[in-house]
Amino acid sequence: MPQLHAVDVHPAEPSAPRAKGQRSDPQKFAVDVAPSRIDGQGAFAAEPIPARRKIGEIRGEPISVREARRRAKGQARIMIVELSDKRAIDASASSDPLRFTNHCCVPNAVLRIRQGRVEFYAMRDVAAGEEITVNYGETHHEGKLRCRCGAPGCIGRL
Repeated sequence: MPQLHAVDVHPAEPSAPRAKGQRSDPQKFAVDVAPSRIDGQGAFAAEPIPARRKIGEIRGEPISVREARRRAKGQARIMIVELSDKRAIDASASSDPLRFTNHCCVPNAVLRIRQGRVEFYAMRDVAAGEEITVNYGETHHEGKLRCRCGAPGCIGRL
């Protein structure tokens, strides 16, 4: 799986005009990718993010849930989100920095599926430099992977 190092995304900067039908940058706030104390790489706020604001989203290859589960089998790190009982998004090859969002039992953001999009919203104010985290909920790990979030009241397993 490819790893990004110190990627800087600043959506507030002017961008080149996009071709008709091309989606705009899905990031609403600047997010950096850097080493995480939780696991591997993480997504970090590069600027303050106010509570209840959309941080951004991740895009990826649309695949079936059956294919998603085949790809996830035996993998410790995956970047796949199931959108429904039949559809999933594999963000492994995506350049969207939020694909590196790690799990935390006491997260500062929430992942929402809206109209087929995987969107991230701040649950509280997130300070610049703070790692953006979500609660993954049910995962393909089925409780076999140790949680390393270190949060008070950590459930211990994913």
